[in-house]
Amino acid sequence: MHSNNLEIQHDLSPWCLVYKDGKVKRLIGTETVPPSPADPETGVTSKDVVIEPEAGLSARFYMPKPTNPNQKLPLLVYFHGGAFFVQTAFSPLYQKFLNSIASQANAIVVSVDYRRAPEHPLPIGYDDSWAAVKWVVSHSGGNGEEEWLRDFADFGRVFCGGDSAGANIAHNMAIRVGLFGLDGNQLKGIFLSHPAFSGEEPIGTEVAKVDGRALVEKLWRFACPNSAGLDDPFMNPATDLNFSSLGCDKVLVVIAERDFFKDRGWLYYEELRNNGWGGEAERVFLSK
Repeated sequence: MHSNNLEIQHDLSPWCLVYKDGKVKRLIGTETVPPSPADPETGVTSKDVVIEPEAGLSARFYMPKPTNPNQKLPLLVYFHGGAFFVQTAFSPLYQKFLNSIASQANAIVVSVDYRRAPEHPLPIGYDDSWAAVKWVVSHSGGNGEEEWLRDFADFGRVFCGGDSAGANIAHNMAIRVGLFGLDGNQLKGIFLSHPAFSGEEPIGTEVAKVDGRALVEKLWRFACPNSAGLDDPFMNPATDLNFSSLGCDKVLVVIAERDFFKDRGWLYYEELRNNGWGGEAERVFLSK
Protein backbone atom coordinates (compact mmCIF):
# COMPACT_ATOMS: atom_id res chain seq x y z
CA MET A 1 0.00 0.00 0.00
CA HIS A 2 1.31 3.45 -0.88
CA SER A 3 2.20 5.70 2.04
CA ASN A 4 -0.38 8.26 0.93
CA ASN A 5 -3.07 5.72 1.80
CA LEU A 6 -1.77 5.15 5.31
CA GLU A 7 -2.70 7.06 8.42
CA ILE A 8 -0.46 10.00 9.26
CA GLN A 9 1.04 9.79 12.72
CA HIS A 10 3.04 13.04 12.68
CA ASP A 11 2.26 15.99 10.43
CA LEU A 12 5.43 18.08 10.24
CA SER A 13 4.27 20.25 7.35
CA PRO A 14 5.71 21.90 5.37
CA TRP A 15 8.74 19.64 5.86
CA CYS A 16 7.52 16.08 6.01
CA LEU A 17 4.82 13.58 6.98
CA VAL A 18 5.47 10.52 9.10
CA TYR A 19 3.08 7.59 8.74
CA LYS A 20 2.17 5.05 11.38
CA ASP A 21 4.18 2.37 9.60
CA GLY A 22 7.28 4.55 10.02
CA LYS A 23 7.54 5.69 6.41
CA VAL A 24 8.51 9.29 5.84
CA LYS A 25 7.32 11.50 2.99
CA ARG A 26 9.37 14.66 2.55
CA LEU A 27 7.34 17.51 1.11
CA ILE A 28 10.21 19.80 0.10
CA GLY A 29 13.94 19.58 -0.51
CA THR A 30 13.81 16.25 -2.34
CA GLU A 31 15.28 17.32 -5.68
CA THR A 32 18.95 16.60 -6.32
CA VAL A 33 21.43 17.55 -9.03
CA PRO A 34 24.69 15.87 -10.03
CA PRO A 35 28.10 17.45 -9.46
CA SER A 36 29.55 19.46 -12.32
CA PRO A 37 32.97 19.24 -13.99
CA ALA A 38 32.76 23.00 -14.57
CA ASP A 39 29.90 25.23 -13.49
CA PRO A 40 29.13 27.54 -16.46
CA GLU A 41 28.66 30.63 -14.26
CA THR A 42 31.61 30.29 -11.89
CA GLY A 43 33.97 27.70 -13.37
CA VAL A 44 33.81 25.78 -10.08
CA THR A 45 34.29 22.01 -10.30
CA SER A 46 32.34 19.74 -7.96
CA LYS A 47 32.44 16.04 -7.15
CA ASP A 48 30.94 13.64 -4.61
CA VAL A 49 33.07 11.73 -2.10
CA VAL A 50 32.13 8.92 0.29
CA ILE A 51 33.49 9.52 3.78
CA GLU A 52 32.10 6.56 5.75
CA PRO A 53 30.51 3.84 3.57
CA GLU A 54 29.08 1.96 6.55
CA ALA A 55 27.15 5.00 7.75
CA GLY A 56 26.31 6.26 4.29
CA LEU A 57 28.13 9.49 5.10
CA SER A 58 29.25 11.48 2.08
CA ALA A 59 29.95 15.02 0.92
CA ARG A 60 30.00 17.18 -2.17
CA PHE A 61 33.30 18.95 -2.82
CA TYR A 62 33.71 22.27 -4.62
CA MET A 63 36.99 23.44 -6.15
CA PRO A 64 37.27 26.98 -7.55
CA LYS A 65 38.80 27.65 -10.93
CA PRO A 66 42.57 27.71 -10.30
CA THR A 67 44.34 31.05 -10.52
CA ASN A 68 47.63 30.06 -8.92
CA PRO A 69 48.36 26.29 -8.92
CA ASN A 70 50.94 26.73 -6.16
CA GLN A 71 48.55 28.51 -3.80
CA LYS A 72 46.92 26.57 -0.97
CA LEU A 73 43.25 27.43 -0.55
CA PRO A 74 41.17 28.03 2.58
CA LEU A 75 38.77 25.25 3.44
CA LEU A 76 35.09 25.57 4.38
CA VAL A 77 33.16 22.62 5.82
CA TYR A 78 29.50 23.44 5.20
CA PHE A 79 26.30 22.05 6.73
CA HIS A 80 23.01 22.51 4.90
CA GLY A 81 19.79 23.68 6.53
CA GLY A 82 16.35 22.10 6.43
CA ALA A 83 15.13 21.79 10.04
CA PHE A 84 17.24 18.61 10.40
CA PHE A 85 14.61 16.87 8.20
CA VAL A 86 14.90 18.00 4.57
CA GLN A 87 17.40 19.10 1.89
CA THR A 88 20.71 17.37 1.21
CA ALA A 89 24.23 18.30 0.18
CA PHE A 90 23.08 17.51 -3.37
CA SER A 91 20.09 19.88 -3.51
CA PRO A 92 20.06 22.39 -6.40
CA LEU A 93 19.69 25.19 -3.84
CA TYR A 94 23.05 24.35 -2.28
CA GLN A 95 24.76 23.49 -5.55
CA LYS A 96 24.15 27.02 -6.82
CA PHE A 97 24.93 28.68 -3.48
CA LEU A 98 28.17 26.81 -2.83
CA ASN A 99 29.40 27.24 -6.39
CA SER A 100 29.13 30.95 -5.66
CA ILE A 101 30.82 30.67 -2.25
CA ALA A 102 33.73 28.62 -3.62
CA SER A 103 34.23 31.07 -6.47
CA GLN A 104 33.95 34.33 -4.54
CA ALA A 105 35.92 33.16 -1.50
CA ASN A 106 38.42 31.23 -3.65
CA ALA A 107 38.03 28.35 -1.21
CA ILE A 108 37.54 24.61 -1.26
CA VAL A 109 34.11 23.76 0.10
CA VAL A 110 33.10 20.41 1.60
CA SER A 111 29.31 20.19 1.91
CA VAL A 112 28.45 17.41 4.36
CA ASP A 113 25.51 15.10 3.67
CA TYR A 114 24.77 14.15 7.28
CA ARG A 115 21.97 11.70 8.02
CA ARG A 116 18.63 13.37 8.73
CA ALA A 117 15.84 12.96 11.23
CA PRO A 118 13.41 11.38 11.77
CA GLU A 119 14.88 8.14 10.41
CA HIS A 120 18.18 9.06 12.08
CA PRO A 121 17.32 11.17 15.14
CA LEU A 122 19.75 13.63 16.61
CA PRO A 123 22.46 13.47 17.81
CA ILE A 124 23.24 11.24 14.78
CA GLY A 125 23.40 14.31 12.51
CA TYR A 126 25.84 15.99 14.89
CA ASP A 127 27.95 12.84 15.13
CA ASP A 128 28.03 12.47 11.34
CA SER A 129 29.10 16.08 10.99
CA TRP A 130 31.85 15.65 13.58
CA ALA A 131 33.08 12.53 11.81
CA ALA A 132 33.21 14.53 8.57
CA VAL A 133 35.15 17.40 10.16
CA LYS A 134 37.69 15.01 11.64
CA TRP A 135 38.01 13.14 8.34
CA VAL A 136 38.64 16.41 6.52
CA VAL A 137 41.45 17.53 8.84
CA SER A 138 42.99 14.05 8.82
CA HIS A 139 44.33 15.09 5.40
CA SER A 140 46.60 17.77 6.87
CA GLY A 141 50.32 17.29 6.55
CA GLY A 142 49.96 15.60 3.17
CA ASN A 143 47.98 12.66 4.57
CA GLY A 144 44.80 11.02 3.32
CA GLU A 145 43.50 9.77 0.00
CA GLU A 146 41.42 12.76 -1.11
CA GLU A 147 43.75 14.80 -3.31
CA TRP A 148 41.76 18.04 -3.24
CA LEU A 149 42.28 18.16 0.50
CA ARG A 150 45.74 16.65 0.65
CA ASP A 151 47.29 18.73 -2.11
CA PHE A 152 45.36 21.99 -2.25
CA ALA A 153 43.85 22.81 1.18
CA ASP A 154 45.44 25.24 3.64
CA PHE A 155 44.80 23.62 7.02
CA GLY A 156 45.76 26.83 8.76
CA ARG A 157 42.55 28.32 7.36
CA VAL A 158 39.77 25.86 8.16
CA PHE A 159 36.25 27.19 8.69
CA CYS A 160 32.83 25.69 9.40
CA GLY A 161 29.55 27.25 8.33
CA GLY A 162 25.92 26.60 7.66
CA ASP A 163 22.43 28.03 7.43
CA SER A 164 19.50 27.54 9.81
CA ALA A 165 19.79 23.98 11.19
CA GLY A 166 23.16 23.76 9.45
CA ALA A 167 24.31 26.87 11.34
CA ASN A 168 23.23 25.14 14.54
CA ILE A 169 25.43 22.20 13.54
CA ALA A 170 28.38 24.47 12.70
CA HIS A 171 28.19 26.03 16.17
CA ASN A 172 28.08 22.62 17.81
CA MET A 173 31.09 21.50 15.78
CA ALA A 174 33.03 24.48 17.16
CA ILE A 175 31.98 23.45 20.67
CA ARG A 176 33.36 19.96 20.04
CA VAL A 177 36.60 21.41 18.71
CA GLY A 178 36.92 23.43 21.91
CA LEU A 179 36.24 20.39 24.09
CA PHE A 180 38.08 17.63 22.22
CA GLY A 181 40.55 19.34 19.90
CA LEU A 182 41.01 18.59 16.24
CA ASP A 183 43.96 16.20 15.94
CA GLY A 184 46.52 18.97 16.23
CA ASN A 185 44.68 21.26 13.81
CA GLN A 186 42.75 24.45 14.48
CA LEU A 187 39.38 25.78 13.44
CA LYS A 188 39.91 29.37 12.31
CA GLY A 189 36.30 30.48 12.42
CA ILE A 190 32.63 29.73 11.85
CA PHE A 191 29.85 31.57 10.09
CA LEU A 192 26.24 31.09 11.07
CA SER A 193 23.55 32.23 8.64
CA HIS A 194 20.21 32.79 10.47
CA PRO A 195 21.05 30.05 12.98
CA ALA A 196 18.26 27.84 14.32
CA PHE A 197 18.51 28.33 18.07
CA SER A 198 15.71 28.51 20.61
CA GLY A 199 14.91 28.32 24.33
CA GLU A 200 12.10 27.58 26.76
CA GLU A 201 11.52 31.26 27.59
CA PRO A 202 10.49 33.43 24.61
CA ILE A 203 12.54 36.52 23.84
CA GLY A 204 11.94 39.57 21.68
CA THR A 205 9.43 39.05 18.89
CA GLU A 206 9.04 35.39 19.89
CA VAL A 207 6.63 36.44 22.65
CA ALA A 208 3.89 37.13 20.10
CA LYS A 209 4.69 34.11 17.92
CA VAL A 210 2.97 31.45 19.99
CA ASP A 211 2.17 29.12 17.09
CA GLY A 212 5.65 29.45 15.65
CA ARG A 213 7.27 28.59 18.97
CA ALA A 214 4.98 25.58 19.36
CA LEU A 215 6.04 24.34 15.92
CA VAL A 216 9.73 24.83 16.68
CA GLU A 217 9.38 22.83 19.89
CA LYS A 218 7.45 20.09 18.09
CA LEU A 219 10.10 19.84 15.40
CA TRP A 220 12.96 19.83 17.88
CA ARG A 221 11.45 17.15 20.11
CA PHE A 222 10.78 15.00 17.07
CA ALA A 223 14.26 15.54 15.62
CA CYS A 224 15.92 14.89 18.99
CA PRO A 225 13.52 12.65 20.92
CA ASN A 226 15.83 12.16 23.92
CA SER A 227 16.23 15.90 24.44
CA ALA A 228 14.87 17.56 27.58
CA GLY A 229 13.48 20.39 25.45
CA LEU A 230 14.38 23.74 23.93
CA ASP A 231 16.92 24.56 26.63
CA ASP A 232 19.03 21.62 25.51
CA PRO A 233 22.55 23.03 24.92
CA PHE A 234 22.36 21.72 21.35
CA MET A 235 19.46 24.09 20.75
CA ASN A 236 20.10 26.88 23.25
CA PRO A 237 23.80 27.83 23.42
CA ALA A 238 23.09 30.26 26.28
CA THR A 239 22.45 27.24 28.55
CA ASP A 240 25.66 25.47 27.54
CA LEU A 241 28.27 25.52 30.29
CA ASN A 242 30.89 25.01 27.57
CA PHE A 243 29.84 27.98 25.44
CA SER A 244 32.90 30.02 26.38
CA SER A 245 35.09 27.14 25.19
CA LEU A 246 34.01 27.64 21.57
CA GLY A 247 36.98 26.27 19.62
CA CYS A 248 37.61 29.00 17.06
CA ASP A 249 38.96 32.54 16.91
CA LYS A 250 36.30 34.23 14.79
CA VAL A 251 32.51 34.03 14.46
CA LEU A 252 30.30 35.69 11.86
CA VAL A 253 26.55 35.71 12.60
CA VAL A 254 24.20 36.62 9.76
CA ILE A 255 20.73 37.67 10.93
CA ALA A 256 17.77 38.00 8.56
CA GLU A 257 15.05 40.50 9.46
CA ARG A 258 12.21 38.18 8.46
CA ASP A 259 13.70 35.03 9.95
CA PHE A 260 11.81 33.49 12.87
CA PHE A 261 15.10 32.92 14.72
CA LYS A 262 16.43 36.47 14.37
CA ASP A 263 16.23 37.28 18.10
CA ARG A 264 18.26 34.17 18.88
CA GLY A 265 20.91 35.30 16.43
CA TRP A 266 21.19 38.64 18.25
CA LEU A 267 21.32 36.87 21.62
CA TYR A 268 24.00 34.48 20.40
CA TYR A 269 26.15 37.40 19.29
CA GLU A 270 25.72 39.20 22.62
CA GLU A 271 26.49 36.05 24.59
CA LEU A 272 29.69 35.58 22.61
CA ARG A 273 30.82 39.04 23.63
CA ASN A 274 29.97 38.57 27.32
CA ASN A 275 30.67 34.94 28.22
CA GLY A 276 34.46 35.07 28.37
CA TRP A 277 35.10 33.35 25.04
CA GLY A 278 37.63 35.99 23.98
CA GLY A 279 37.45 35.63 20.21
CA GLU A 280 36.33 38.13 17.58
CA ALA A 281 32.61 38.20 16.74
CA GLU A 282 30.87 40.09 13.95
CA ARG A 283 27.21 40.25 12.98
CA VAL A 284 25.54 41.17 9.71
CA PHE A 285 21.86 42.18 9.65
CA LEU A 286 19.96 41.63 6.42
CA SER A 287 16.89 43.86 6.17
CA LYS A 288 13.95 43.14 3.93
